[in-house]
Amino acid sequence: MDLAADYLADVIQQFEKMKALADKAIAQVSDEELFRAADQESNSIAIVMRHIGGNLRSRFTDFLTSDGEKASRDRDGEFEIPDGTARDAVLADWESGFARLQATLRALAPADVVRDVAIRGERMTVVVALNRAMTHVSSHVGQIVWMAKHFRSSSWKTLSIPRGQSRQAGTPRS
Repeated sequence: MDLAADYLADVIQQFEKMKALADKAIAQVSDEELFRAADQESNSIAIVMRHIGGNLRSRFTDFLTSDGEKASRDRDGEFEIPDGTARDAVLADWESGFARLQATLRALAPADVVRDVAIRGERMTVVVALNRAMTHVSSHVGQIVWMAKHFRSSSWKTLSIPRGQSRQAGTPRS
């Protein structure tokens, strides 16, 4: 058993699952809902997507050799939607971030997990950086799913086992 190889395979799989969950939620919302915030202090689904895309591109470009916070990143700009921004542009930001992440993860070797990387000048192992990224992305995926479910209300199509159907789905009793 190679723990490092198993870890990297699981990280790849967990990010794929998170993205798939978010993609299924995003597909259910209208364009208007994609850009709507729950209130003035909240971010829209589109803003969360832009933020994650920008974060992943910054963190995982030259992951092993440069600081994860690139000088070219406009983090504050990720939290704004320029006039005329269409769904396709938001999806392109989202997809490019995840493509960069997946390419980097697939290029990592088991020996890389103990290497040091930097994020905003802070040194950490690859394992710590990947766990940090998974925590960050999963929190935002939860926001996306919650907002999509809120906007869709009674027309929401569940992303997992529907209510009241756990036993039919093979969930063991406790």
